Amino acid sequence: MGAAGFPEDEVRARARAGTAAVSPPVDAYGNALFGAGSRTSEAHAPSADALDRARLVPPVFMPQRLEKLVELGREPVYDDVDLRTRVGGFASSLPLFLSAFGSTRVGSGDLALAASVQAGRLGIPMVLGENMVPVHGYATPADGTLPALTARIRAYADASDGASGGVVVQQSTEDADAEVWNLLYSDPALRPLVDSGRLGFELKIGQGAKPGLGGMTVVDRDAADRLSDAFAVRDVFGASAPARLRCATPGTFTEEIVRQQVRFMRNNFPRARVWVKLPPGRDVALAARTAWRAGADAVTVDGAEGGTGWAPRAFLDQVGLPLAECLRRIGPPEGCLLVTGRFHEGGRTVRALALGARAAGLGRAALLAVDEDPEHGLVRLAGSIALECRLLVSALGKYAPAALTAEDVWWPDSPAATAYAPPTDTGTSAYASATDTSTSPYASATDTAIPAVAAPGRPSLPQRVGGPA
Repeated sequence: MGAAGFPEDEVRARARAGTAAVSPPVDAYGNALFGAGSRTSEAHAPSADALDRARLVPPVFMPQRLEKLVELGREPVYDDVDLRTRVGGFASSLPLFLSAFGSTRVGSGDLALAASVQAGRLGIPMVLGENMVPVHGYATPADGTLPALTARIRAYADASDGASGGVVVQQSTEDADAEVWNLLYSDPALRPLVDSGRLGFELKIGQGAKPGLGGMTVVDRDAADRLSDAFAVRDVFGASAPARLRCATPGTFTEEIVRQQVRFMRNNFPRARVWVKLPPGRDVALAARTAWRAGADAVTVDGAEGGTGWAPRAFLDQVGLPLAECLRRIGPPEGCLLVTGRFHEGGRTVRALALGARAAGLGRAALLAVDEDPEHGLVRLAGSIALECRLLVSALGKYAPAALTAEDVWWPDSPAATAYAPPTDTGTSAYASATDTSTSPYASATDTAIPAVAAPGRPSLPQRVGGPA
């Protein structure tokens, strides 16, 4: 399996070597000198991605390190950084989660199953993508094999410790027609997840690789005939080609529809966590705020850098906001903000955490890691990211991801500007203004507009990140 344009070699090296891949080769010690520009990893190659170009900037004076020194009675080290956190209402061992793999071939096969097992072992949440039930079914076939969705949930649950992590199941329009959430919530086999508070449902509004479109897969003629009642199936590869394009509908959303959907989820599935996944749209700040105020436990923003199993080329390179711009527009989040799009190492992860995210999703990186090693690849990859996160957070004089602020990030493109710009949607909603906190019991009591400044850049004052899980 390949991933063009993604640092595949870097990920595979981490899947093989784990934490050893974080540093230069050990046999180079004493034989080489290292400095800026000496890195050979493609993870650090010149990038057009603003989040990759940004730098973490430790201060000289570190009062939080002094606090930690007093607490421990010794000088703190990077091992003292506690990466445990709450991700969308779930306890997580790391500020990471397994991103959604939907009904594509690569997302429904052995690699996805291996990733599920290792995510369970790691104790991080796992998201299951859209359209798995409409395509693969839910009931066990006569031959006794488990459908893809059921198999992945069972594999994750069997590998987990019963307390950490959680399973989050997406729903698209076609999933809603198949009543996927009702099936799961009423399934006795999933009762342990429900009882332990480790089941969640995610309303998928869009994704980074193809904003404005629904899921797409390539199917053969037989599958096209079988799926044509539930999906749009189109002949775009030529009449003589054996393949057809299967398209899911993107769904239609307004502020009020999102509010009602989230409230419906909370009312009908009161013991399940409620997540909302957003594409990198120009009104992403308004959409995120709408979901949080309606009661969403987490909002996932998928940057334009996000990957997928299939998408038109024009969308991959020309549509959607980069994740850095999404974070700038959202500013300090009102609730739990999760991010996806090109995460595979600790530096990008820590920069996203400093800009307000609670956790980062591993998608293509996870699949490449388990393709390299189906038994331990994802565990080793996550271990290498965790080591880098501890080193970087400690270097910033802090000892938990929640202590990071936007002031920890420097933007070379506009070094004198702030990281956050004012939301451009203030006052445009017919339902609530940017300072209206009376419309929802979940709204922040301190919600205020962000001052108008250029972005991205470094703020003049630190901004506390995070919010209620």
